[in-house]
Amino acid sequence: MIARTAIDRPELTVADLAELFGPMSLHRIRFSPFPGTATEQDVLAIHAREKVLCELIDGILVEKDMGYRESLIACFLIQVLRNWVAPRRLGLVAGPDGMMRLTRGLVRIPDVSFVSRKRLPDGRVPDEPIPDLTPDLAIEVLSVGNTDAEMAVKLRNYFAAGVLLVWYVDPRARTVDVYTALDRSARLTEDQTLDGGAVLPGFTLPLRELFAELDACADPTP
Repeated sequence: MIARTAIDRPELTVADLAELFGPMSLHRIRFSPFPGTATEQDVLAIHAREKVLCELIDGILVEKDMGYRESLIACFLIQVLRNWVAPRRLGLVAGPDGMMRLTRGLVRIPDVSFVSRKRLPDGRVPDEPIPDLTPDLAIEVLSVGNTDAEMAVKLRNYFAAGVLLVWYVDPRARTVDVYTALDRSARLTEDQTLDGGAVLPGFTLPLRELFAELDACADPTP
């Protein structure tokens, strides 16, 4: 539905964008090139010129929203996932600047992603700045600026492209929503343990360890 709207209506208005992405701050949406007309080359040009990461959704450029707290959580997840994946030669773990072309006209940049070896072209790391890759696991660390509508669209994109597992990590609520399908999810709280399911069998992470990163510099209790 979103693809049809963006392509058939390149004269997208602010109201149209609000309907697509919810009450998103307009500073995150690029109006040059005009919404509905942007391409992958625009994604690369903006990154080269401004060092700003934008996702491309049916011709619309949306800047990634990530703050310091979200970066801390993403870095921790990259570390623990890579420590599990690398010794077992399972595939690749990428961070919040790992652009991926899920389908034509759709560039997504998960905050953390795992791509299994079998999904790598010829088993090798792609050379392209925006490769044709679909991660087995996509992780999004939710920021204040993320809207429910935005994340619902992203979830549909992921599963339509063949992602097997999605984690939505909320640092403020200290929860993780685990999606194994678009309509199948479970919410884990800080006192529970996250696992890799069928994507990363044997991997576990107590969420108290993950969210303890947010308290790392707090004064110890006397």
